[in-house]
Amino acid sequence: MAITITFHDNLRKLLPPRFRGLEKVHHLLNRDASIKDVIESFRVPHTEIRQLKVNDREVSFIYKVQDEDQIDVHPLRPPFDVFHPTLLRPVPLDNYRFIVDVNVARLAIFLRMLGFDTVYHNRLTDPDIAKIAQQQKRILLSKDRNLLKRKKVEFGYLVREAEPLQQFFEVVRLFDIKGQDILPFSRCMKCNGLLHPVPKEKILSRLEPLTKKYYNTFHLCDKCDQIYWPGTHREKMEKLVKEIKNIN
Repeated sequence: MAITITFHDNLRKLLPPRFRGLEKVHHLLNRDASIKDVIESFRVPHTEIRQLKVNDREVSFIYKVQDEDQIDVHPLRPPFDVFHPTLLRPVPLDNYRFIVDVNVARLAIFLRMLGFDTVYHNRLTDPDIAKIAQQQKRILLSKDRNLLKRKKVEFGYLVREAEPLQQFFEVVRLFDIKGQDILPFSRCMKCNGLLHPVPKEKILSRLEPLTKKYYNTFHLCDKCDQIYWPGTHREKMEKLVKEIKNIN
């Protein structure tokens, strides 16, 4: 069985080195296979694909490859709209909810800072992560291609950037996150719990002397009991939130 695959745009960078300079990849198959399996054999996770066409006809991931198929693989590109159904992802999401693995762990802090429900725990295994992503309808962010290839993962993204802050901006741009989508400082950056205002007198015994003296507004995490107040770190985070709003 002989097929021809065209990986468009930035997908070529994900291919094994010997294929990256080719406009078209000619491939021989000696077995029946889905188009998902064939594409992922070239190290391209299905989460990176926006559209698949075979002989100019759009197909889904379960399509069985046939002899002489001409396959076009189109990548995700901003804005990646997760709220409307497509042939590849017929059941859309109803809000932005994320899960990250250890490879991009600090992304959880930034996303929680914006108010996004973001699951992260360093003890979660790959099967655990894929299961949570599927059952809770979360977008999986990772640098692990094999994790993103798992069938249970419907929405995901292979993070390219190396630095956590740049990874954060990469995600914001891809999903076209706008000012109206965010609720800054509403979640605990430590555990993902929701923050609620708390009277100063209720937590007075837990505060350091200078905090008692200079701050009067406090929030408490309903999950881990962490206390938050608008210290000097808050100014840096507010500047970052402003940058996010200015992207769009």
